[in-house]
Amino acid sequence: MVHRILIVTAVAAEADSVAAGLGHDARDTPRDTAREPSRKPVPLPGGLTLRRRADGADLLVGGVGPAAVAAATATALTAASLAGTPYDLVVSAGIAGGFAPHAPIGTVVVSEAIVAADLGADTPDGYLAVEELGFGRSAHPVPHSLTGPLAAALRAGDRPHTVAPVLTVSTVTGTAGRAAELAGRHPTAAAEAMEGFGVAEAAAAYGVPAVEIRSVSNAVGPRDRAAWRIGEALDALRQAFALLGPQLLTNPTTPSAEAK
Repeated sequence: MVHRILIVTAVAAEADSVAAGLGHDARDTPRDTAREPSRKPVPLPGGLTLRRRADGADLLVGGVGPAAVAAATATALTAASLAGTPYDLVVSAGIAGGFAPHAPIGTVVVSEAIVAADLGADTPDGYLAVEELGFGRSAHPVPHSLTGPLAAALRAGDRPHTVAPVLTVSTVTGTAGRAAELAGRHPTAAAEAMEGFGVAEAAAAYGVPAVEIRSVSNAVGPRDRAAWRIGEALDALRQAFALLGPQLLTNPTTPSAEAK
């Protein structure tokens, strides 16, 4: 059974890497899209464009940061719901910073939790997550029934990977002090990015499971652009989706009772 999935990235380069990993992307072949209009790019409200694929995967460039990407994801989910073609899974995908020693450059991180790392309050006694303030949530756990098969596919393809929390921040970490603070609060976290929690919040509102898949381009810590390996990370993202595509598109992705 083929499942419908929505894959959301921040920027086009990430979406291109995902599409290349999944295989032939009909948007690049006008003859094919003319023959199958459903495969043409689909305009959405707000100036968004959905890249619809014949294999059941739709790609959306949702913008940078949790707010932009939450709005974009919700727009796509609303359109699918109104059309009677809801998604079975939402994937937040892209490149990220990696926490040493859990995720060296090139590692693929599959989220066991999607965490808003700065959604809370600073106090004289330290940071309080929004749950500790008595309202809201700052984390979306991802069940093993979803992450396990994905990790198995990466392992079978000999792709370096880890299953661990992925942090969402609105300000990318650029100092050793900030990196140490985040690692202290989230000692098992493997990656930091800017969109996952926004995607997960939108998916949760529609009752659709979500997972975040990131490839590491740099270490979380002092900002050193010379050390970034964006090309390498984009290639790792492509390789990851080449391995993950069959699992994502043909296997059940509904969380089991363990997640409830």
